[in-house]
Parts: sequence; C-alpha cells; structure tokens
Amino acid sequence: MSDHPLAGTFSVDASARLVRHYRYAEERMMRALGGWIALTPELHAKLLFGRHVWDCAQHADLWGRRLPELRAPAQQSEPPNAEFVTFMNRLESREGPRETVERLVGVYRVLKPHLVATYAAHLGAANPVYEPPTRRILERCVAEERRHVAAAAIVLDRLRDSDGKRRADAWQTELLQALAAAGGVTGRTPNPPLAADVGGVDGSSDVVVVPPAFEPGAIEGVLRTSIDEHCRAIIAGDVAAQRRHLDANEHAAVLELYAGLPMARTHEIVAQAKIGAHRVIKVRLHGPRAAAVLQLEWHRQGDDWRVVKAEVVAS
Repeated sequence: MSDHPLAGTFSVDASARLVRHYRYAEERMMRALGGWIALTPELHAKLLFGRHVWDCAQHADLWGRRLPELRAPAQQSEPPNAEFVTFMNRLESREGPRETVERLVGVYRVLKPHLVATYAAHLGAANPVYEPPTRRILERCVAEERRHVAAAAIVLDRLRDSDGKRRADAWQTELLQALAAAGGVTGRTPNPPLAADVGGVDGSSDVVVVPPAFEPGAIEGVLRTSIDEHCRAIIAGDVAAQRRHLDANEHAAVLELYAGLPMARTHEIVAQAKIGAHRVIKVRLHGPRAAAVLQLEWHRQGDDWRVVKAEVVAS
C-alpha cells in the first residue's frame, strides 16, 4: 500500500494552467534559439543553439500533448501574465552580431536555470500515484535543461573576456529583475528560484568540437610557394603568370575557368589532401562582393609543381 495521499497538490485545472505556462516558455525559447543561429558568428555558440533548439521543441510538444489528458485543448501556450511576455521579449531582443554573450546569458543563466528550479519543485510536489505522465515529462525536462546549462557554461567561458564578464553580469541582473516582476514562469513567485548549481552534470557532449583551422605551413615549401604565386596571378588577372603553373595540356580549360571567377583581392589556403603524387589544394578567394573556393589538383613535374585540374567547388 502506498503512503502517498490520493489528493495531490495540483488540481486538474491548475495542472493544465501550469503546463500551458511551461509550454509558452519552451516555445518562445525554441523560437529565440532558432532565430539566433543565423545571427551568431561564433561557431561554438551557433552549434550549441542548433542542438538545443530541438530539445526545446520536444519539451514544448510533450507539454502540448499532455494537455488533452488534463481535459484541456492540445498544444496551447499561455503566458502567466503580461510581465512574463515582457521578460521574454527582453530576453529575445539581443540580436546584434556582437551580443552572443547576452544571448547565452539570457537563456542559460536566467531562463533555463529558472525552469530547472521550477520543474524540480513541481516534480517534488506532483503526486506519484495519479500524475506519473507529468512526472515523466518533468524528469526529462529537468535532466536535459541541466545538461544545457552545463554545456553553455563551457561555451560562455570561452567567449568571455573582462568586458564580456561585465556585460554578462549586467544583462543577467537586468533579466532577473524582469523575471521577478513577472513572478517567474508560473506568475506566482515573487522571488523566482534559479537552479544555478549544475555541479556533477557533464554538458560536454552538447559542445561540438570545432576542428582547428587548416595550417598552410603543413604544405611543403616549393608547392606552397607555387600555390601563393599562382593565386596572386589569378587575383591580378595575369594570364602569363597563370600559365607558368599550368600543365601544358590543361591551359585552355583552366584559363577559361579562371576568367569566370568573381573579382578577388586576397586568397587563403584552407585544405590539402594527398593522393599519391598529387596534391589537392582548396583555396578561398575573397572579393569585395563575393567569395569562391577553388580546388586545384597539383602534380609534381621534375622540380616544379603544375596544376592539372581546377574546379570551383563553392561560390
């Protein structure tokens, strides 16, 4: 026999209302993260948003599908009050290319820690006898939101210099005040709790390891010199200099390809592959209005290297 009373803390109507509030927060957060992906230049943060937007979408869907079981329409969201809408609008407002720190702070140092604390409190009060569906959703959300917070701490630590720390603290203070004015995600907590401690949670699996940039110094000396000279000839439009590095049988086709390239001012060697005696080199040409990635296949001929094939692989 269970020691738990059959009467729970939450009525059916109260549970449905809370679920709509949770779904509203998760849905707004999902949209914010999705919109920020294109606005965020830092690759670690961009990829973090991309991974977590899926989890937020899953949370919103889980809450939405729980509603009919609580005698409420499915997939509905409802903010607790106008002040929480204002808080979310403020959180989403940092869309500048140099505001990645603020974006991370808003979601991962304010909203998600608040949701973790709120979900954990709800889980502790939810009756295990007749609320197991709600408890299962809460358990999943708590675990995943805590992992998100831990992962973001890794990324945020990489981005913050002394000015970034100042901005992060100032933005966190401002958002916490707005969250308190709303009474948190439930609208009923004047001092919204934050689960700031994620000690023991490993968030590293959510942080995508970005491979290091290609080091052109790995290319042997004579070939590296030939590549640089050849690219400068392409940029200058110097056909005679271009021909000096081309295989005699490929002059016409390669020169025709070069003639169609967008105007470029600089070049950057971005990749090398060794295929027997051949070297496949990718070079990015940067121009005032466009960029192109040129793949050049080089082959040693005596003491020199010659381009035997050229292809534009991106533009």
